[in-house]
Amino acid sequence: MNKMRLLAFLLLFSFMSCATIEKQDNLQTALAHFKIGVAYYNENKIQQAFVEFQKAYELNPKDKEVLNAIGIIYLMHFDEIPKSIVYFEKAVSVDPHYSEAYNNLGFAYEKSGNFDTAISYYKKAVSNLVYPTPEKAYINMGISYYRLRKYDLAIESLKEAIKRAPNLDLPYFKLALCYNALGKYGEASAAMTQAINLDPVYKGDRGKAVEDLKLRKLNATGYDEQDIRDYLEILKY
Repeated sequence: MNKMRLLAFLLLFSFMSCATIEKQDNLQTALAHFKIGVAYYNENKIQQAFVEFQKAYELNPKDKEVLNAIGIIYLMHFDEIPKSIVYFEKAVSVDPHYSEAYNNLGFAYEKSGNFDTAISYYKKAVSNLVYPTPEKAYINMGISYYRLRKYDLAIESLKEAIKRAPNLDLPYFKLALCYNALGKYGEASAAMTQAINLDPVYKGDRGKAVEDLKLRKLNATGYDEQDIRDYLEILKY
């Protein structure tokens, strides 16, 4: 009887060992597919990246970075906002402190025009004190407040972004819009000047900024078109 029990235990141990080895192999293969996907994405080969991320997901459906990556492609490249939300929500269910996915969830809702929900996710992102890039969520939060015409809150959020990343041009561009909407034209002009000085393309050249914005306005629509119109107006001050 003891021999039978020992044999059963050995068989079970052998099965568990094989299952563990198989799981480790799957995780390593999934990681390899994810890295290949990132390389494709960085080369702007979006479909190839998507295929690799899907392969990684099939092997390891609990990898938050894979889930986030798939969500990004659905959001930014396939224009399938509901599907992107599904994957971002899966990512934060795996890690409730995953600020990058909360920021992306916010952006998905912002793109769909649901600014209040977007802000709630941006706040979750920045509530994590070890989030390495909170300025992204603060900028997005500021933009959402601006769309809601809550200009003081927008300014507050954008200034929080500047505290954390003072050399970024984007929060200054958005600050200029807020001040302009409040009729604070001098402050709008000052913010715009700082934005142009920090912009890696404009490098302080207002004329270059004007020409570029005029070109961008030709293909812009919706909020983007209105923002560019306002930028050009501010540049006249």
